[in-house]
Amino acid sequence: MNGPVLLVIAHGSRDPRHAATVHALVRRVRSMGPGLRVETGFLDFNAPAVPRVLERLAFEGVREVVALPLLLTRAFHAKADIPAVLAQAPPQLDIRIADVLGPSPLLLSTVERRLQEALYEAGLTPADKRSTGVVLASAGSTDPEAIAVIADVARELRHTGWCAVRPAFASAALPRTEDAVRELRASGVRRVAVAPYVIAPGFLPDRIARGARDADVLADVLGAAPELARLLLVRYEEARARAAGPAALTA
Repeated sequence: MNGPVLLVIAHGSRDPRHAATVHALVRRVRSMGPGLRVETGFLDFNAPAVPRVLERLAFEGVREVVALPLLLTRAFHAKADIPAVLAQAPPQLDIRIADVLGPSPLLLSTVERRLQEALYEAGLTPADKRSTGVVLASAGSTDPEAIAVIADVARELRHTGWCAVRPAFASAALPRTEDAVRELRASGVRRVAVAPYVIAPGFLPDRIARGARDADVLADVLGAAPELARLLLVRYEEARARAAGPAALTA
């Protein structure tokens, strides 16, 4: 696969599990896109920082880059932080910003994968989803657009066969995970599963896990799932397809 370099931009975290998960996901993307050059940059806390990666690419003679935000919704980081850092890139780089990852059927498939894995570990079967309520727990945001997307994803997840689905947030919005768990209990569901709608471990995913203490099942973060890796390639190809029109951003 030839074409622009794919630069995956992650937020970063002091928790080493975050960067380890991002790198594992990028390795899977590389394995699924032979010949595609994939680089990783972080906005904060981890190395390499996005500006350093861009400087290195320019020094090596790269001219085209697709910058892909490793974000599930269009909130502050997608609308402000990432465009700001890319605007300071070396002028010889033609940078196109791919869409954020969500919403997407591939994200729903990833959530389903993690939930089914958690059910299996708990000694349950796929048939048990009909008597299981799910708390879809995201990191949270003050951006109304992002909050609305999470609510939409919860509704879509409900249509896959779970008896009930409630959105929850680890910060910035309500309800919290533990409150959504209690709400489902009060509604009479037989069991409650919590599905973290986050890509990698860290401070807020740990808060979600603490809020899931009274749940019956806690799924893993989305992580390096094959469906998620495939979605990164889809967003990359969509950005390439737009290349015939005006550039999304020319640094």
